[in-house]
Amino acid sequence: MSDDLAERLLAAQISFTMHELLDPQSYGKFVVDEVDAFLDDAARLGLDDVVTRDLIKVTAHKYTVGLPVEGSIPELVGEIAARLHQHRLNDELAMSEVLDSRHVDALFTAVSETGIARRIVAEIATSPAVVDACVDAVSHAFDAAVAEGRAPADDRGLRTSALRGITRLSMPVVPAVSAALALVTRKGAGYVLAAAKEDGDAVLLDAARDLWRLRSADSVGWFRELVTGEDIEDLVVVIFEFWKSFRDTDYFRALLDEGIDHVFDKYGGVSLVELLADLGIGRADLIEEGLRFGPAVMTRLDERGMLEPIIRRWLEPFYRSEEFREALDIA
Repeated sequence: MSDDLAERLLAAQISFTMHELLDPQSYGKFVVDEVDAFLDDAARLGLDDVVTRDLIKVTAHKYTVGLPVEGSIPELVGEIAARLHQHRLNDELAMSEVLDSRHVDALFTAVSETGIARRIVAEIATSPAVVDACVDAVSHAFDAAVAEGRAPADDRGLRTSALRGITRLSMPVVPAVSAALALVTRKGAGYVLAAAKEDGDAVLLDAARDLWRLRSADSVGWFRELVTGEDIEDLVVVIFEFWKSFRDTDYFRALLDEGIDHVFDKYGGVSLVELLADLGIGRADLIEEGLRFGPAVMTRLDERGMLEPIIRRWLEPFYRSEEFREALDIA
């Protein structure tokens, strides 16, 4: 008798639950009631009450440090990036249609006023490595010009012959010229960089504005002149290789832990309702998303014959348990 009663009660509860989940009105009431109950409980619980910072750190480290970044993940990112790179909208929309000119100018101005540009330029201007780079560039250009003048060529014209003759005559003084050129370049580069240090932020701001004025009417796809599809693929590889090594450093782990500690220091004693509110999530949002996804998911599961077995797996163990028998006082 107990087995027969268990089967009838199980069937009745499965039927009732499926009706609650599939009927729009019943499901809507279910979502509202559950959200309200959740918020009522959440108002009495703080972040520290439901989870510890150590547990969050373990989880964060698992997915940021321990999760393999291999196989399909880089491949998928590369494929998506390539698809976005070639998207037709890049050629159909002008830059000004995507970014309003007023907002772009305000952004440039805000960045300039923060002093970021000034500090970057100052760092560059005071770096000996930048001056050395300027000297190396000029020296390499000079050496290339000399080498080109010495190289044989099929051109037998008068101009070419004259240039080669001058080059041969000047070869003994090339080292002196090269040294003098390096000295002049070093002094000139230092002067230019020192001048840029004073008003570098204004120069960069004007340059950014001029670039925007020149390109705002162009299609978004003009960036393909700078970044090709091959560049995208190479960049994805470089980024993933960098991330794989960077995430395994003590520096990254320390930053990750510090970020988690700050969240708990700020919100640990705050109720979960207040935390959600600070994140911009309210009762209406929870209900809206529950009604957005729930009915479609339940309907698809039912159409494929999967909803009833899922509910049965949840409920059936109770009706086969000793607790059920004891509740009916059946030996």
